[in-house]
Amino acid sequence: MTGTIIVSAVLVCIVAAIIYSMIKKKRSGKGSCHCEGGCGSCGCNCSHAK
Repeated sequence: MTGTIIVSAVLVCIVAAIIYSMIKKKRSGKGSCHCEGGCGSCGCNCSHAK
């Protein structure tokens, strides 16, 4: 029983860290869009495409 709780807690921490990292990258403009600055044609809705 305690093993299940420990494994669940570790998984929750890992998922939370991944989500935090994704949000931090998105806010800094380094999200999942890899258009190399040519955002007019990639359709990623990049923040630097304005």
